[in-house]
This record gives sequence, structure tokens and C-alpha cells, in this order.
Amino acid sequence: MGQDTKTRPSKRQLRLLLAWLVHLYTALGAAVAVFTLALVAAGRHREALALMGLALILDATDGTFARAARVKELIPRVDGARLDDIVDYLNYVFVPCFLLVWADLLPAGHGWWIVCLPLLASAYGFSQTDAKTADHHFLGFPSYWNVVAFYCFVLDSAPWVNALGVMVLSVMVFVPIRYLYPSRNTLLQGLTITLGAIWGVLCFAVVYLLPDPPYSLVLGSLFFPVYYLALSFWSHLRQGA
Repeated sequence: MGQDTKTRPSKRQLRLLLAWLVHLYTALGAAVAVFTLALVAAGRHREALALMGLALILDATDGTFARAARVKELIPRVDGARLDDIVDYLNYVFVPCFLLVWADLLPAGHGWWIVCLPLLASAYGFSQTDAKTADHHFLGFPSYWNVVAFYCFVLDSAPWVNALGVMVLSVMVFVPIRYLYPSRNTLLQGLTITLGAIWGVLCFAVVYLLPDPPYSLVLGSLFFPVYYLALSFWSHLRQGA
């Protein structure tokens, strides 16, 4: 009986294991990025978009898990925020930029130099020490290139329209407007998370119905990006007042 007690993992060991599993959960996003790139290169855009959605879910939930598991306290030598930034750059910047070019969503012959703009702008954005403010805002456009690429694809918009949007948003990375950090900002947090979950379901429905999703469903799903931008700009103006 005493020997069984000695060999049984302690509560601290179990908490430590859980903390490492949370880091693994975050790091899985890098594996998702590789598989997404392979699917894009193979022309399997529907599956690639689905994996981009999975990467978004991983990123939206890993912070909550990390705080619940107290990973900073239990594994102080591993910087979870840095790991998260590495994975986010892959899934939010590199993968969607690859999709923009490989799926011919940008003007022929110009796609490669156009995607250099978000790649470089977001490298700058991710490296800024104040990229995330103390009151849980992103400073500058928060590199949601996965959302941009998704709508370029499902809206089937003209390549020059996509290029213009990419160029404008690349500039917006440098403009110090404050954008909400949805999972941590307290401003209408419950409503924002609820609407975000509904949006996620709609986006997966659009992907499931590819290559011909109802255009009304695609347009309807834009309600959340519009809501997010409007609330962010209102929060920015309120803070500046």
C-alpha cells in the first residue's frame, strides 16, 4: 500500500504534465500549418481552409487553457507567448499568403511581390514589444491574414480587388489603431465570444459547401468582421477621448 502511494504521481507532477500538454496543444498549430501548405500546393483548397479554421480554434483556446493550467508558474523557462507568436505567424501570415498566391487570388505575375508586403509588415508587427497593450488590445492591424485570404477565396473577388485590400491592410499594420483582443478584452466580451462562435460555425458551413456555397451565406458571415472592426474603432476612439 505504501509502495503504491510512492509510485503514484503527485498532484504537482500531474499539474506539470498538464502544463506541458498545453504547450504541446499550442505547438500543434505548427503541424497544422505544414499540412495546410501541403493541401494548398495540391489544390485541395476546401480541406486547406478547414485546417485554417482548426488553427484558429487552437489559437482561440490555448490561452484560456494556459491560464487555467498556470503554465507560467509551473514551466517558467518556456515562454508560451513566444511559442504562440511563432505558431501564429505561420498560421495567420505565412499560410494565408501562400494560399493567396497558389490559389491565384492575386493578379497574375504580381502575386509574389504583393504577398511580401503582409509578410514583412507582420514580421514588424509581431516583433513590437507593444504589439499587445496592457489593456488587451492589438496595436495596428493584428495580421488576420487568414480571414483576409478566406474571404478573398470564398467571395471569388477580382484579383486586383484582393491586391488592393492586401496592400491597404499591410499599411494598417503600422497605423497605431487599437483592435480588440477578443478572448481577453472585457469590452462586451461575452457578446463578442458568442458572435465569434456563431461566425465560426457559419464559416465552416461555407467551407463544407464549397465550391458553390450560397452567396447569401458568405455575405451573411461578414457580420462578425464588421462587428469586430466597428467595436475596435469605437474602443480606440473611447480610449483616446
